[in-house]
Amino acid sequence: MEKIAVKKRHTIKRSAGVRVQAALAEEIGAAEELFRSKNFEVVETNSPFTLYLIDKRPLLMEVDGLVFPTVRGAVERPFEERRVTVDAGAVPYVMNGADIMRPGVVGVSQDVKKDAPCVIAEERHGKPLAVGIALYDAADLVAMEKGKVVRMLHRVGDDIWNLEL
Repeated sequence: MEKIAVKKRHTIKRSAGVRVQAALAEEIGAAEELFRSKNFEVVETNSPFTLYLIDKRPLLMEVDGLVFPTVRGAVERPFEERRVTVDAGAVPYVMNGADIMRPGVVGVSQDVKKDAPCVIAEERHGKPLAVGIALYDAADLVAMEKGKVVRMLHRVGDDIWNLEL
């Protein structure tokens, strides 16, 4: 992926903010309250993501019509919904941007859905490492023994994480 460049940045209209909050509520439920603020901006970039700034921090992103917290959002405003936990052996691969493989998964929250975003967290401290798109529902994912289970979107240390505004 090429370096992310900001095309436009502006305060979001109230009606658009309501739409974004509703889309976020569909993904993470009541935890959406953590991401409410009067200072809400949109950043259009040259990447497939649209970023939303809350209190001047890139805490939400939209990709393919799905609104979900960025890794920074998941770290700064922790929530338990849509979580896939990986063991210590998978962490270096996640940090290099690899997709999540089933052998490295040690826990899955029951609300993980196919083709929906999820947070990838490490086992020891529960800290979010990345955001990805689940390739299976929680029950199917747990039943698997091998194969790719989450496609990586964004991780700690990538261009979105390092974005300076």
